[in-house]
Amino acid sequence: MAKIRVGIIGAGSWVVSSHLPSLARHKDVEFVAVSRKGPELLEKIKNQYGFQVASEDYRDVLNAGVDLVVVGSPSGLHHEHSKAALEAGAHVMCEKPVTISSDDAWDLVSTADRMKKHLVISFGWNYMPIMTGAKDLMEKYGIGKLEQMSITMSSQTRELLSNTGAYPDAAPEALPEPRTWTDSKLSGGGYGQAQLSHALGAALWLTDARVEAGFALMTAPMNAPVEMHDAITYRFDGGAIGTMSGGSAHVNAHKKMHAVEVRAIGERGQILVDLERAAVWLHSDNKEHRLDLDDNAGYYHCRGPIDAVVSASRGEEFVNCSPGELGARTVEALDVAYRSAASGKLEKR
Repeated sequence: MAKIRVGIIGAGSWVVSSHLPSLARHKDVEFVAVSRKGPELLEKIKNQYGFQVASEDYRDVLNAGVDLVVVGSPSGLHHEHSKAALEAGAHVMCEKPVTISSDDAWDLVSTADRMKKHLVISFGWNYMPIMTGAKDLMEKYGIGKLEQMSITMSSQTRELLSNTGAYPDAAPEALPEPRTWTDSKLSGGGYGQAQLSHALGAALWLTDARVEAGFALMTAPMNAPVEMHDAITYRFDGGAIGTMSGGSAHVNAHKKMHAVEVRAIGERGQILVDLERAAVWLHSDNKEHRLDLDDNAGYYHCRGPIDAVVSASRGEEFVNCSPGELGARTVEALDVAYRSAASGKLEKR
């Protein structure tokens, strides 16, 4: 069987600790080209995985001829890098948030459609049994028209976003470059972009909701260069309302685990998904449905998006649980929030 030629644009800390090992699980993958800043670590990654090309210029990755590209560069560069990869004929797995601008996000969706290539966003939870089981319950039983939704998240980014440390899962040999997270020109913001993009990727996929407008408050204690805590009120298409809150927890809090909870109420019932406590139940038409889950079912990993884009590159049938269209809806929700925090007013999509 022909090898899948893989290119990496932006081999940062999470690519090194998660995406490269996930790709290496597939025996039909050939590591062709990799780019990142910093020649020493670039050479180390090249040698470890046997890349044929290693360059600080991402265009050298595309010129090497690749079938699949993982984009792990700073968020402010995702549009440029992902669009170039799609137009070079590659399927793309892009880190979240897919872009900072919603126009750029929808442009990537249209580019993928035009090139007849798959765009997968790295919403890892969407591929895990706890979330696919919740999605199956919604599709089988449903809660009717959405009326209200609350999204809460707390995760260990206090040190990362205040420039006083890293996140728990950072690769020791490739610690995150602080500017990637705390220079708003590169990151688009703080906790919202870094973490609430994950929670939105789960909640908007589960409910198929789309944000129409929102009002946000954000705070940056510890003299942080970007916001560390968020409180947002949303109105969704169709008239539903909701809230989203996010907080930068201390790095060693509660087993270093992400806490994410989504509660949605509809005209016929409601659903709860609690990733921290591994609980999923749905009440629909006066009947209860629950998933039987292991206590650790909500621990995060990101193998699913990699497996999905590898399947796309093989030409296999697969379910894209994190398509570009979902990524664009999350960008819209974040864009509304950041504009509102800056203006002090309700902002529309």
